[in-house]
Amino acid sequence: MLGRYMPELLDTESFLSRSHGGVVVDVRSPAEFSQGHIPGAVNLPLFSDKERAEIGTAYVQQGRQPAILLGLTHVGPRMAELGARLSQMATSGELLVHCWRGGMRSASVAWLAETLGFRVATLVGGYKSFRRWAIDSTGRGREICVLAGLTGTGKTQVLHALAKLGKSVIDLERLANHKGSAFGDLGEKPQPTQEQFENDLAIEWRMTPIHAPVWIEDESRNIGSRALPPALWQAKQASHLHVIELPDKVRITHLCDVYGSHPVELLAARIEGIRKRLGGERTAEAVHAALAGDFPGACRIVLDYYDRAYRRALQNVPSERIHVYSFDRLNPTAIAETLCAQS
Repeated sequence: MLGRYMPELLDTESFLSRSHGGVVVDVRSPAEFSQGHIPGAVNLPLFSDKERAEIGTAYVQQGRQPAILLGLTHVGPRMAELGARLSQMATSGELLVHCWRGGMRSASVAWLAETLGFRVATLVGGYKSFRRWAIDSTGRGREICVLAGLTGTGKTQVLHALAKLGKSVIDLERLANHKGSAFGDLGEKPQPTQEQFENDLAIEWRMTPIHAPVWIEDESRNIGSRALPPALWQAKQASHLHVIELPDKVRITHLCDVYGSHPVELLAARIEGIRKRLGGERTAEAVHAALAGDFPGACRIVLDYYDRAYRRALQNVPSERIHVYSFDRLNPTAIAETLCAQS
């Protein structure tokens, strides 16, 4: 008999927990999915972007029933195709279906999956509920340890070394596809949408152990054009800073290794991008050095600005929350081991 049982209704936490043994099926339109989705979800749109817009217009102008009838005319011819796609997905386990608000789109696809004999559960409140959970939960319920230090101290490499030593780590720059400075987009993929950045971060935060501190880098509020969620930013600002100190020569060598392979024209353009902060004379000197192939020289000039800005920011942090570790060379594993022993 068609629709012989109702799908199980799950809150966000239960839905995400069950996703480890099932397939998350996002039935929203492609544009909705591109803007942001639950990490790992598969998009099986019930309507195209154009169809969704037409149905929305019909709902506003004509009412609920005409909008539903219009939706049926669009989806009816594709029922067999949708069923075939659901059959393929169901081989991996339970189907966990959601739309924007947990309404008719997810209910329709869940009905079809159940009719085909598959186990189905839907998300109460839909993706909107997940988004509310993502914003509210990130930055809460965990102690944070902030890995800090001047530009070029290899914080990302040390963070990865901490992860290898079994520490709970979230690499914010990896999630944002940006290294955080004016040069941070070089060699990176395009940044995710703000919404997707928050979603990915929320899932990683959820996966960290509750009773262990989470290590993150000392980022600005914005990483490129992506902003940290308010709760995480506030928690970070109240956390202890573990500051790595390295000689300037070591920092410049590291920065040359990271950025030196990029075309000098790109490096010069990024230096021009901070002209207002660096000053006209120093910008001209740094650009000249970069174009002449003297990247260490350009680094020294640019670091003068970044170092002064970072030290000013550090003055606003209470001294009892600052822990300084000095090293004579950049050995991420050795630095991470020292942090583990003394933090």
